[in-house]
Amino acid sequence: MTRKIRLGAFLPGGGQHVASWRHPDQPADGATSFEFHKQLALTAERGLFDAYFLADGLAVGFGGAREGGNARVAGFEPVTLFSALAPFTTHLGFIATSSTTYEEPYTTARKFASLDLISEGRAGWNVVTTTGDLTAQNFNRDTQLPHADRYRRAAEHVDVVRKLWESFEDDAFIRDKESGVFFDPAKLHDTDHRGEHFSVRGPLNVSRSPQGHPVIVQAGQSDDGRGLAAATAEVIFTAHQHIETAQEFYRDIKARARGLGRNPDHILVMPGVSAFVGRTEAEAREKYDRLTSLIVEEDGIGLLNGLTGGTLDLHGFDLDGPLPPAPPTEGMKSRQALIRQIADENNFTIRQLYQWIASARGHYTIVGTPEKIADTLQQWFENEAADGFNILPPWLPTALDDFVDLVIPELQRRGLFRTAYEGRTLRENLGLPFPANRWAAGHAALQAAE
Repeated sequence: MTRKIRLGAFLPGGGQHVASWRHPDQPADGATSFEFHKQLALTAERGLFDAYFLADGLAVGFGGAREGGNARVAGFEPVTLFSALAPFTTHLGFIATSSTTYEEPYTTARKFASLDLISEGRAGWNVVTTTGDLTAQNFNRDTQLPHADRYRRAAEHVDVVRKLWESFEDDAFIRDKESGVFFDPAKLHDTDHRGEHFSVRGPLNVSRSPQGHPVIVQAGQSDDGRGLAAATAEVIFTAHQHIETAQEFYRDIKARARGLGRNPDHILVMPGVSAFVGRTEAEAREKYDRLTSLIVEEDGIGLLNGLTGGTLDLHGFDLDGPLPPAPPTEGMKSRQALIRQIADENNFTIRQLYQWIASARGHYTIVGTPEKIADTLQQWFENEAADGFNILPPWLPTALDDFVDLVIPELQRRGLFRTAYEGRTLRENLGLPFPANRWAAGHAALQAAE
């Protein structure tokens, strides 16, 4: 099959841009409106997106920050939301974020396996390590775990979840009413995991889905994050401002995966892209300028305070002066470095910096015509910078409609994007292989030896 661009739709109901909720087109209560999320899901499926993607936090606001009053202050838990949305769609995947830092593997495995069954094989788990002292204080800690500790815990957490997802073999359930045999006990397996962070006997009390188990997604960019992604991820959500850094990341991930014995084609790298689409450059720029004008100063400062690590309070600084130095913290180290890079490369003032990152928080922002946006995506896709993209419409529903109605047809015209879904499961549509159950493989080998 000819290689095609894969597309995720990053669609928080409150909007992606820090001021999106103030836009006349965006419902002010979109973050907690189920009907609005349903509308977004149906539009994403109309656009043939691979998946609806949602981030998640475990504290009030972005990273626990309470400054300002933007719509990210509260919203739905994503697995709950996606379980309700799945019956209204047929092909669209659902990728929900869940924390390895504060959740137990058994709970994570169970809720995602359930979503996978409810959606008939369209679930994905976005693996994250959770930062921020305010979040830690919601989970019996005073301060966040050190960066390295979070990633060691994450690696073991993913390992346990994958073992739990293999508790039942794919053909374990016989359900023969005549004989009274419901399942084959020989095809149910304990997990028996004992490690540094977790002790889990298993087995999981949820069966496998039509796609085997949920697609594993990861979003870290630090060296620890790259190591975890290369070892475990099937899709990687990443942030870059330049094709050169995206190419370095892409090639490094593929090389690491190859070194671990994995097929690099079975790991899809999907940078985030925020697109302001206009039929002309002037129309696109007007859309960008209009949304930028709606930023509440307090929200912009709060956003930067969180993204620079939480130790630098920009209140009182001259907003038309440069971003002051900020010591690195145990938070999102790669994102802290990226925000500093954006400020330095563009010689941005504090105000200009928060205006630029307000739409995508460090992900790539494009303002232009459908042809210009398609040109950029095509260049990255064809030059070892991306296998696809997570699209972050700045405000909703209009910016999603713009992408579906204007950019998708241009990508299709170039032969870069599907004109119909290839399959029913998320794996099939992403072109990822069905994950063989290790126990089934062991049984096959044993039978062959006999």
